[in-house]
Parts: sequence; structure tokens; C-alpha cells
Amino acid sequence: MRVLMSGEAPVSYAQIHVQSWPGMPKESEYFGGQRNGLCGAAVPGCLSLVTGLNSGRVGFRAELHDEAPPLDETWEDIVEVSFRPTGAVSLVAWGGYGSWPLDLDAIGYRVRYSGSRMDEAHRLGIPEGEEFEPDRYLLQFWPGPPEPDRVVKQTSATAAYWHAAARERPAPPSPEEKAEAERLARRQREQAAAQARLRAEAREWGGRLPSERLRQLRGHALSVAKLDRPLADALAEADPATQRQIARWVVRRAFAEAQLTEVEWIAPALAAMDRGEALPAPFDDDRRAWDLLLTDERVPHTLATSPDGQHDNCLQQAMAFPAVFSAREPDPLSAAFRALWSAAVAFGYGRHGVLFAEVRQAFPALAEGGG
Repeated sequence: MRVLMSGEAPVSYAQIHVQSWPGMPKESEYFGGQRNGLCGAAVPGCLSLVTGLNSGRVGFRAELHDEAPPLDETWEDIVEVSFRPTGAVSLVAWGGYGSWPLDLDAIGYRVRYSGSRMDEAHRLGIPEGEEFEPDRYLLQFWPGPPEPDRVVKQTSATAAYWHAAARERPAPPSPEEKAEAERLARRQREQAAAQARLRAEAREWGGRLPSERLRQLRGHALSVAKLDRPLADALAEADPATQRQIARWVVRRAFAEAQLTEVEWIAPALAAMDRGEALPAPFDDDRRAWDLLLTDERVPHTLATSPDGQHDNCLQQAMAFPAVFSAREPDPLSAAFRALWSAAVAFGYGRHGVLFAEVRQAFPALAEGGG
């Protein structure tokens, strides 16, 4: 026989535990399906030990035997369970107020838990400085195959109460049942998260989910959809040739609004766009084109209100200018949305409806998208 631990151990809420893995199972699981209510062993790798004293220190001793030790009838209450560690084993006080390593191998054990003076300690409750003889406990381990738990001896009313309570608890789920429950719970969480993402996406797109085509484009498509979702849907449903025509028409309309169509070096670019050709210089160099826009005295300078309505001193020509670069887009739908967003910005805050109405009038197929 080898003594694993001997001395006083702190208890809280009338319990102390043997653990061989981090964390604490639910207290209700320890005793599920058992006959005894003093030593809960229904959770693999753990033991929950009930004491008479609610809070304080009790006498405690843990022993390791080579075989089942003789039964000591001087103990008032005795129960037996089976236990197999899943890692390093410790006797652990509730709340982490103390722990003692128990040198046990990772094999199957039979465990006998014996206690005395449980009723006296239970009636005393939390001692307040008075002298008293605490309840005491003996925990014995020896190698053995799994067997059902059993009540070897019952004397105290406290033990009787906990035995009766344990017998009312259902057996804990098997590892397979736990795994299935966790799988279902994980699936429900994933489904809930997916639904939440879809609801958020629908709100972002103006109240309903976008088509996969719009979802892939996002960017300018989302910006237009926030202003006029029916128009965005109708534009996405148009054929590629119509989408390209719309993109070119919108570029010209944006440039007309910003008084750029007659600027000497801009007009050739619009003509090349209409022919489906590459944009000529200076539009082959973005930086050069922008520098010219901002420095050429022939370029008008008019102001428009920013899309969020916060600023009324935005250069309208700079707001319209990005539309022409939609001609580079190989995807006609992407080009149409890029041009449409730039044009809406150039029209100024609150005036996108004017532009969209003109687009629908110029392209009746879009009118089916509403307004």
C-alpha cells in the first residue's frame, strides 16, 4: 500500500474532486445513472466526492493498493466505483483552493470512498471558530476492471439523501451520443451563423439577397444597388451588348453633366470608347490624365455635393472623370456599374434619381426594374 495524500483538505459546497483532465464537467453529470450519491464517477477521468461539511477543512487520505483492501467496517458510509484516468491525476479543491497530485497510472481502477461523521458535519455547516471534530474520508484505489458502482454501507442520513438524489438522475450520454449532440449543436450554430450572414447581406443589398452575379461583382454594383436595387437587378439581367451600350451612354451623360464632353483632349477618348477602341493618350496613363484634368485651364470647375451629403464643395469634374475608365473593363456589366456609380456621384447628393430615370428612358428594358 502507498499513501498518495494525507492531511486536511478544503471543501466548498460539500464537494472535492479527482480530476485527470482540465476543466470541470457539469455537476449533474457526475452521478447520472449511479446507485451511490457520494462518489460520482459517471464522467470518464473524473470523480466528484461529496462531504458532510459544506465549507471548511476535512480529514482526507488517499491510498493506492495492489489489490482490493480489506473492508473496514468502522467507517460509517462506504461506496465503490470504477475509474480510469485520462491524464495526470490530482485531488482538487472546489474553486482551485488547493490540489494534490495523485500518482496513478493510466489504467482501470476500482475506487472505494469511505466517510464518517457526515451527519454531524452537515448539521454544523460552516464552523465559526468553535472546536469540533471534522468529518473524515478515505479514498482507496486498486487495479480492477470496470464494474457498476455500489453502496457498500450506509449509516448517515446525509449519505441516504445523496444516494436517493443520484438514483433520480438519468445516465449521462455515451461518448457517441455526446459526439452526435455536439455535431448537431455545431450544425445548428453554423446554420444560425449562415442565416445571420444572409440577413446581413440582404440588408446591405437593400432588403433582399443579390444574384450570384451581383455578389461576385460587389463594389460598384453594391453602391448602385443601395441607391436603386431594381435598377441594379435589371442591369444585371440585360445582355452583354446592352450592358456595354449602357456603360458608354452613362459615361457620356456623366461627362455632359460635368461639362467635359467638349474638352479638346477628352472628346477623342469618348469617340474611341464608342468605337470599342483603346483610349488614346493621355488616358493610357492614369496619373497623366488626372494631372491634366486638374491643371488644364480649359477644364470647367463646378461643384457638387458629396454622396453622403456632408460636403458641398466637391469638384464635379473629378467626380465624373472615373467613369471613362470603365471603357477598359472587359466585363460589360462591371463597366456599366462603374460608369453608373461615377455618374451618380457626379450628379451630386440626392440627384441620382434624375440620372436613373434618364437611363431607364434611354434603355426601356431597364424600365421593367421599376424606379
